[in-house]
Amino acid sequence: MTELICITCPRGCHLEVDENLNVTGNFCPRGAIYAKKELTAPERSLTSFVRCKNGKICSVKTSSPIPKAKIFDVEKELSNVNPDGNIKIGDVIIKNVCDLGIDIVATRNID
Repeated sequence: MTELICITCPRGCHLEVDENLNVTGNFCPRGAIYAKKELTAPERSLTSFVRCKNGKICSVKTSSPIPKAKIFDVEKELSNVNPDGNIKIGDVIIKNVCDLGIDIVATRNID
């Protein structure tokens, strides 16, 4: 039996998941979906930064969650990127990062 706390809403249901992925303790269907996904293919949104050629730092994020096992691979790729300094929020900094079909986008304007 695995115990989790659901993070899909502020309620924070205490979930129990058995070896057959039967979920109990969820108040809504989202809790069961969260628990099954967390135990079979966990994903996380990644926020980080890149250093621009002009020396400024731009905060970035993934356009959607990435597999948890790929976080360090994505961070390594981010460390090799030095975009020009003219960046607007939402600009794609890395397209299809690590062949995941997910982009790295800017979350800050840099002049």
